[in-house]
Amino acid sequence: MTETHSIGRRLALKMGGAGLFGLVAGPLSGQHVYKEVHALLPGEFTWHPERQPYGPLAVVVSIDEQRAHVYRNGVRIAVSTCSTGKAGHETPTGVFVILQKDRDHRSSTYNNAPMPNMNRLTWDGIALHAGNLPGYPASHGCVRLPLEFSALLFELTHLGTPVIIAASNHDPIDVVHPGLILSGYADHEFDEVLSTLEPRKHPKDWKISDIHPITSIIASSTDAQLLVLENNEEVLQGDLIWDGKPLGSHVYTLKGPNEAAKGMHWEALTYDVAGRGGVSDLSRVGAGPEFNEKLRQYVHPGMLFVLTDLPLHPDHRSGRDFVIMS
Repeated sequence: MTETHSIGRRLALKMGGAGLFGLVAGPLSGQHVYKEVHALLPGEFTWHPERQPYGPLAVVVSIDEQRAHVYRNGVRIAVSTCSTGKAGHETPTGVFVILQKDRDHRSSTYNNAPMPNMNRLTWDGIALHAGNLPGYPASHGCVRLPLEFSALLFELTHLGTPVIIAASNHDPIDVVHPGLILSGYADHEFDEVLSTLEPRKHPKDWKISDIHPITSIIASSTDAQLLVLENNEEVLQGDLIWDGKPLGSHVYTLKGPNEAAKGMHWEALTYDVAGRGGVSDLSRVGAGPEFNEKLRQYVHPGMLFVLTDLPLHPDHRSGRDFVIMS
């Protein structure tokens, strides 16, 4: 018996021997298979964490494909079928971070329904969790996953893990660029930022007693503004300097400094809801020296830098969460 199947068996036994909603096998429990991504049937998934054992995690949910892709350090290690929101309850698209984890969560909205291995994305009810997978969008807005897959994913995610929900999936790419953190490649400037970053851990390495705010930067071409959030709090705002053209919809995760290039090492993903590919060049965006100087106190590995053509108005974020919704 594989580790994947043994986890599912333990969960089914824990839930009364009959499994979630009275079923043991099939789309609810899930099945680890060796197939091409496009050939996966409802409830099937691939799981190969050995392809990249270390590094930051990112989850990309493709609504068009009804697939959830898991990347670690830029390498895709897993893909699962999923079920997103049905008509009238569509799953919001955009950039999310995991706000809460609860292995045995139950819905406070839908008759105490079980939502095992819940990774919360918004405080008003959007989450990744185990649930029924009919092969098409059928949820009330959450992203349903096979039970076994959700248990495996739950072990890897952490508070602050980025989750991108978009029309289609695009593989991440590595980028080395100063971004907003450095105004150039001057050695003294890099060394100063390096000394600031060194004592700060990536959220995946935080302990319960060591929780810090998660920093997110949003660059909006519509407002020509930059907004810095710590969790849900707006802590800094400044003027965006860019080439005046649309930025597209992209998210960069800071992996850390790149000493060889004297720059910052980023992982870039598109979340373009129209399905257009291509990652915007970070050299197109910048800020004044005063903003850059203040920004450095909030920088940490794992922080997000989001480019969007949407306005920064809270109507485009869900409640007090960091979400950019289309």
